[in-house]
Amino acid sequence: MSKVTSKFQVTVPKAIADRFDIKPGDQIEWEPAGDAIRVVPTSRRKKPKAAPQERLRLFDKATERQQRRQATLDSELLKASAKGGRGWEREDLYGRGSPR
Repeated sequence: MSKVTSKFQVTVPKAIADRFDIKPGDQIEWEPAGDAIRVVPTSRRKKPKAAPQERLRLFDKATERQQRRQATLDSELLKASAKGGRGWEREDLYGRGSPR
């Protein structure tokens, strides 16, 4: 059982904090629930889902970013294979840090 301090602070019992993954600094919300009070960690609160058109727009943007990343990766792999397969030579490793 927790007590309310003179500053209206309440300690969350460790078992409850562990069960609901509440950490110091996390925010919680207090909601009236009839004759009771409901405590809800804000990280657990369900966010409203975006409209289907918005979700499709976000998906298209993510797909575009992934395609750009893949194209960059493919071009880097082509350069690496032309240079010897790895993109670096053994001498590159030993030449680091020494004056040129």
